[in-house]
Amino acid sequence: MCIRDRVWLARRLAHGPGDAPGLLALATLAVLVLRRRHALLASPRLAWLLLALAGTVLATATRGALPALLSGLISMLALACGLLAFLPAHGAQRVPALPVVGLAVLALPRLSSLPCHAGEPLRRLTAEAGRWLLAPFFTVLREGGTLLVDGRMVIVDAPCSGVPMAWLGGVTACAAALWARRDGRDFLARLPLAGLLVLLGEVLRNSLPVAAEGAGHALAPWAHQALGLLLPALVCGGVACAMAHGRRAPLHGGRHA
Repeated sequence: MCIRDRVWLARRLAHGPGDAPGLLALATLAVLVLRRRHALLASPRLAWLLLALAGTVLATATRGALPALLSGLISMLALACGLLAFLPAHGAQRVPALPVVGLAVLALPRLSSLPCHAGEPLRRLTAEAGRWLLAPFFTVLREGGTLLVDGRMVIVDAPCSGVPMAWLGGVTACAAALWARRDGRDFLARLPLAGLLVLLGEVLRNSLPVAAEGAGHALAPWAHQALGLLLPALVCGGVACAMAHGRRAPLHGGRHA
């Protein structure tokens, strides 16, 4: 990763609390390397090392020609390849590749506009799911990402689009998959359930305050904040269980340290 990319990443990480999952993903990678430091390969795997070199060259060569987010993504993929070149792929300390790549991508700081643009489909999906959830109790209409509940307009805005919770759920899924040593196929097979849990959590987080207000018992500010903390915690717990449920992948070639 070139120096300018490092500066850009550092500035984005310091941008605000919206990039907290990126810091969490970086911390998870750091803990992984720390725990596997005695098992790091003295002779790195050539294929991963070449991919890391190619990614670094490409990110440097396209700096300024590509959007900063895309250039940063190439840099983070190069970082993941560099890590995988030294992380063990066999034996008791083996590290599955796909969760490492996932964490590197999720560690990329989001641009401030990402929840607005990438979150637009999720806003509509969340609003539609909320409409179905509230329809048995209220008169609910949906237009785009806006709900009309008993004549009151409720907007599913960018922070409620589901992008932040999906980001956090992705970090949790990758970390749990690393702990359970899920291979790529097993990891991908469990991702749809993790995504469903994220969607359900976001729908509940948007719908429950509206339902309480419609029933004449509007949530106090502290209760609203508590709900905003509790549901992501429950979602992350569910995602971790979905990834770690069942037997951990067997160890080969040695005793687990």
